[in-house]
Amino acid sequence: MSSHADRTTVIVGAGPAGLTAALGLARYRHPVIVVDSPRAPRNSASAGVHGHIGMDGVTPAEFRERAWRELSRYTTVERLEDDADSVSSAPGGGFRVALGGGETVEARTVLLATGVVEARTVLLATGVVDVHPADVDGFAECWGRSVIHCPFCLGEENAGRRWATVADNAELAGLSAVAFRAWSEDTIAICQESMPGLETARATARSRGGDVVTGTVRRLHHREGALNGIELADGRVLERQTLVWTPRQRQQPVVQRAADELKLTVDDAGFVGVDASQCTSVPGLYAAGDLTSRWKQSVTASTAAGAAAADAIHMSALLGAVHR
Repeated sequence: MSSHADRTTVIVGAGPAGLTAALGLARYRHPVIVVDSPRAPRNSASAGVHGHIGMDGVTPAEFRERAWRELSRYTTVERLEDDADSVSSAPGGGFRVALGGGETVEARTVLLATGVVEARTVLLATGVVDVHPADVDGFAECWGRSVIHCPFCLGEENAGRRWATVADNAELAGLSAVAFRAWSEDTIAICQESMPGLETARATARSRGGDVVTGTVRRLHHREGALNGIELADGRVLERQTLVWTPRQRQQPVVQRAADELKLTVDDAGFVGVDASQCTSVPGLYAAGDLTSRWKQSVTASTAAGAAAADAIHMSALLGAVHR
């Protein structure tokens, strides 16, 4: 491994986790290459970032623009606008990151021969892919506006409306009337008829002013993304203005391939396991952001994880230099 690669960290992904890690490492004067996909980011449908102090309400595009403007002041940070195709072990130690373009690129810090860069450490910060229901007409048009995945993220913007939530377990269905009371006094849960514990969930919801409705969502009635009704498979239409629906998620292809090839520890849902320093089960390979947890997906959580990863990577490099 070359001397440059021996000190370089490649960050795959330029969301809140990856950009925060890049800034932290830049402050340590650590050589960093950020692989920034040219594709639209996952949060591009959102009207604004919320809950992050100093950034509340800024658009995702503005968030990224500010971040890159700040990072541009640091000479140790390099941005490569490309998709990462794979992450594998390098023969001399460290890792190889193959880029999707497959072209030779001359970078300031390292030569990328045939689209491959070697680095001592790698941080996976790609986020995840939301798998939208293909058989629900109107879902895409309402997504990020009146169909929301997280009340904390977009509840304030939907406050005072009649809400529904698609629930895949009885406990969530029963608690939704209480959990969402801060934003809506009229909340129902939509569940499958065969769900275990359905009657208990319905009784719990009704005792708190909500209800549980059984059925399968087939169509969302809306006007330019503003929801007004939820049509079920049997033709019933529920008059609602906001739908909380947390879709299934999967890893980005580069993360899935890395998990398979490097035998990363993942949980039953496929999220990458990390320790307190954001290190995966493979030494030198870190992960931060949404790809590590289904229930800690926010800008604030991701930036905190990115900062923790940067500190750990710097300390690992420092200790490695001392012992060489």
